[in-house]
Amino acid sequence: MALDSKSRPNDLSAFWMPFTANRQFKSNPRMFVAAEGMHYTTAEGRQVLDGTAGLWCCNAGHKRPKIVEAIQAQAAELDYAPAFQMGHPKAFELANRLVEIAPEGMDHVFYTNSGSEAVESALKIAIAYHRARGEAGRTRLIGRERGYHGVNFGGISVGGIVNNRKHFGTLLAGVDHLPHTHIPENQWSKGMPEHGAHLADELERIIALHGPETVAAVIVEPMAGSTGVLLPPKGYLERLRKITQDHGILLIFDEVITGFGRVGAAFGAQRFGVTPDLITCAKGLTNGVIPMGAVLCASHIHDAFMQGPENLIELFHGYTYSGNPMAAAAGLATLETYREDGLFERALELEPYWQEALHSLRDARHVIDIRNLGLIGAVELEPIAGAPTKRAFQAFLDAYEKGILIRTTGDIIAMSPPLIIEKPQIDQLVETLRDVLMALD
Repeated sequence: MALDSKSRPNDLSAFWMPFTANRQFKSNPRMFVAAEGMHYTTAEGRQVLDGTAGLWCCNAGHKRPKIVEAIQAQAAELDYAPAFQMGHPKAFELANRLVEIAPEGMDHVFYTNSGSEAVESALKIAIAYHRARGEAGRTRLIGRERGYHGVNFGGISVGGIVNNRKHFGTLLAGVDHLPHTHIPENQWSKGMPEHGAHLADELERIIALHGPETVAAVIVEPMAGSTGVLLPPKGYLERLRKITQDHGILLIFDEVITGFGRVGAAFGAQRFGVTPDLITCAKGLTNGVIPMGAVLCASHIHDAFMQGPENLIELFHGYTYSGNPMAAAAGLATLETYREDGLFERALELEPYWQEALHSLRDARHVIDIRNLGLIGAVELEPIAGAPTKRAFQAFLDAYEKGILIRTTGDIIAMSPPLIIEKPQIDQLVETLRDVLMALD
């Protein structure tokens, strides 16, 4: 059958949308047709203020000239090059640029196509690293309750969001979980909470239960984003780092959200002053324009693989699109845009204003907690009895109609605007959300 580009142009049934109430959406679609700066344009021509940087990824805002031009030029020069046994200059150039802004000692970059793939790669690298060192018994992985590490089998196994796990049967064996850090004592925290560092000590119990010689890695988000912005208590990450080092266990930071300026530094590891062994990143790496992810590796991990005959493959892992030329060009232009506009520093400068604006919602209807760090914030709502998530989802729909884009997870409203946001736009975002909350049942 010949393809007909004009067939069924307005039929929404073929696209099975991810993480979406498909039937609800298709009964009343919300379509974006353009974007620039801080705003999306809807199919009806309305402007919607982007309060979420797309999906935590458009950190430099939309339609940035340098990124657009880089992609156009790369498409005309080299559209694709294989990553297996071949290379192209921009993949190496981008890796060098990433190493320059990464925490000290993170000297190597392994490319993927998404945060989910970066997590899978980091977990595999961790297990293979111990095998390369003669400790093949270290296969156990430890994640954390309410953690989000993408949607592939490794990621949902170490992750701790119930709905992401329960529908998919038996997951990876040999996985355990730390408790989450969302405790009542930290309600209304501004920045890093005061209480909860002791929760890291549960790692000692888990290690003792299984034996340290069986544990390969611990993976956590330094700031847990997708579950509703759970911030690390003061001293918590430092304690995890010490325990893992004491037992020869690798520490992986999932920085798919916290990377590239979101918390006021290139990576959360730098903001929190704790350097792990591996960092996963994606999203802001290319400003969300072209899919790309990466694993940043400490030298001792990389070097453990560089043994044996030089003609042999050291790591049997990779993707068709690892270091894709178009993505690499987008990544280089994105990093240059961040640098030229001082956006990492800007997030830190705006943090106090963002914090006070968010916490001004404390007296709004249904609000039971507010949390923030960098240019991230969460407003937690009291659930409707017997109808969890319904109140927050209605807030999302009402906010869209009033011209702002927010994101919900459970009954938590999460916001993470592009780092180019101006103070009047922060005011607009917060005051519009206030109007939405005050009108909610």
